[in-house]
Amino acid sequence: MRGMSTEASSRSAKLAELHRLELEAEKLRAELYADTHPTAWAPKGYYTAYHILAGALLGLIGAGASLLFNVVGSLMVGQHPLQIVRVYLTFPLGETALTMDSGAALAIGCCLYLATGAVYGVAFHFLLSRYFHHAGLAKRFLVTTLLGLGLWLVNYYGILSWLQPVLFGGRWIVELIPIWVGAATHLVFAWTMLAVDQWGGFEPYSAS
Repeated sequence: MRGMSTEASSRSAKLAELHRLELEAEKLRAELYADTHPTAWAPKGYYTAYHILAGALLGLIGAGASLLFNVVGSLMVGQHPLQIVRVYLTFPLGETALTMDSGAALAIGCCLYLATGAVYGVAFHFLLSRYFHHAGLAKRFLVTTLLGLGLWLVNYYGILSWLQPVLFGGRWIVELIPIWVGAATHLVFAWTMLAVDQWGGFEPYSAS
C-alpha cells in the first residue's frame, strides 16, 4: 500500500510539473508570436489627429480643383488666368492687386488660396468622416453641396461684404466676382472634397 501511495504521489507531481511546463511553453509561444506578428493597432474612438491631417491634405486637392476651374473659366472669357487670385489679394493689398502682374505675388496668392482650402478641408472632412461616414451618396452629396453654398454665403456676404470696406475701403471681392462664379467656385471645392473624401479613411496597420 505504501508503494502504491508513493507511486501515485510521484505521478501527481509529474503531472503538475508537466502542466507547469505546458503553461510556460504557451507563454513562450505567445511572446515569440507577438515579436514576429505584431497585433493590429487602432485608436480608441475617433482618431482626431489623423483626420485633421487628412482633411488638410484633401483640402489642398479641393482647392487645387477649384483654382483650376477658375483658371480655365478666366481664359475662356479672356481674363487673366489668375484673375480670381488677383481679386482675393485685394483683401490684404487693396485695389492695387487688381492690376498686379508680379509672378512672385501671384504665386504667393495661389499658396494662400491653397492654404485656405486646406483649412476648410479639415472642417469638411471632419463632418463627413465623423457624422456622415455611413450615409448614402445622395445624402453626402446634399451635405457637401449645402456646406459649399453655406461657406460661400458666409465668406462673401457674412464677412467680406462689410469687413473689406472697413479695412481697405472697397468691396472688390463681392462686387467683382459674379454670384454664379463665387457659388460655383465653392461648389467645385465641396464636390471635390466629396469625391476624394474616401482617401482620408483610417485603416489600422495590420501585419500579414
